[in-house]
Amino acid sequence: MARRERVMRMSVELPLWRALTAYRIGTMVYAIGLFVAAYEEFARPWIAIVYFAVLAAWTLGTLRFVANATACTKRFLFVDLTISLVGILLTPVADSAQRIAGDGPTLPSIWTAGAVLAYALKGGWRWAAVASALVGVANIVQRGHPSQDTLHNVLLVWVASIAIGYVVEVARASERTLARALEIEAATRERERLARDIHDNVLQVLAMVQRRGTALGGEAAELGRMAGEQEVALRTLVAGGLLPASRVSEDAQQGAFVRVVDEPDDDPDDVPRDIRTLLSPYAGSRVTLSEPGAPVLLPPAAARELAAAVGAALDNVRQHAGEDARAWILVEDWTDEVIVTVRDDGPGIPEGRLAQAEGEGRLGVALSIRGRLRDIGGTAELISVPGQGTEVELKVPRGKAD
Repeated sequence: MARRERVMRMSVELPLWRALTAYRIGTMVYAIGLFVAAYEEFARPWIAIVYFAVLAAWTLGTLRFVANATACTKRFLFVDLTISLVGILLTPVADSAQRIAGDGPTLPSIWTAGAVLAYALKGGWRWAAVASALVGVANIVQRGHPSQDTLHNVLLVWVASIAIGYVVEVARASERTLARALEIEAATRERERLARDIHDNVLQVLAMVQRRGTALGGEAAELGRMAGEQEVALRTLVAGGLLPASRVSEDAQQGAFVRVVDEPDDDPDDVPRDIRTLLSPYAGSRVTLSEPGAPVLLPPAAARELAAAVGAALDNVRQHAGEDARAWILVEDWTDEVIVTVRDDGPGIPEGRLAQAEGEGRLGVALSIRGRLRDIGGTAELISVPGQGTEVELKVPRGKAD
């Protein structure tokens, strides 16, 4: 069955970058508005006009650089901070001495905080600390003396930028951890799917070759012995498995993580399947199928997995109860769920045998049955009484089946 990958990208940083974009535009308009309101008080207003023309062109022309961490380059950060520092240091040249003595705003005003916040979002709290320290020094130089209001504003920007930078670093670390956890989950589910397919096909063939070879003797016995060794090795590999190396670390460092989700590529229209048609091939002289008269519809993936779980249960009947054992399949179509019961007249399963088999790598019940039902949101219950056969009840809720 062909499969494809779907990539889902998520990030807690993107809202912060969007907020920074809006902040830069808003504070640019605010700074220009302050200048227009106090235009007559400026000693050299033409200097301020030239600066604000550069500031407006830079702010509007570099919006793409504050879209995300990847777009925000070091060169952009350097020029952005330089424009802020130049604006602060030009304030005594353009503005009047009275306004400066009265703690009037600098030319860029609070737009400067946007440049510092860009450092925090890009490089974390260390970059933010350096940028805010430079802004603080420029403010003190512009004032000529460290007044209380100046120190208060400098300290506020310094603390706020470092706090935001630290939060961004923690968020990135959390995203990397979550991305790795999702990757491990996807790899584990894929390994279980492959293990089910191997159990349903390859391991069954190897087990049959071993039994027949031992029974025939001679060279066939040696072939059976080799098949048995390969079966044990393959069961060990299936039970242990390996997780692939991380493929998301690079994206996670850029503020996003990737989760790979396997989706079946057939049944593109998602047409429900009648579980009766999938179970009818199992019926035979020793397997009785009892089904409703109306179609029992399930989503394609759920129907296939349910039918495969029934096939795995019947394989267990043949393997453990003998070729002469009889089995019964009962299909029940309820409003909220579909129930398929597989019952046999074999000797039953001794207590503790399932746990022992799983420890030995025999994962027919653990993966081929319970694993399949878990993947589609269902459950599998096994009831066995020694001497009275075994019953496997498979339940698939309609609302969760997919």
